[in-house]
Amino acid sequence: MTDPRHSGSTVGTIAFEAGFGDLSYFNRTFRRHYGATPSDIRATPRRIRRCG
Repeated sequence: MTDPRHSGSTVGTIAFEAGFGDLSYFNRTFRRHYGATPSDIRATPRRIRRCG
């Protein structure tokens, strides 16, 4: 969900590309696993890691 390469893809597109045939099932499974919806994760600002 946070990979910049997929920033232009919808959650539905990502779900179907990951092999889910049902968006509702994907959302439920994602929420159970991560504790937040895919949209919640996408809306959360990403932290930038700096090495050094």
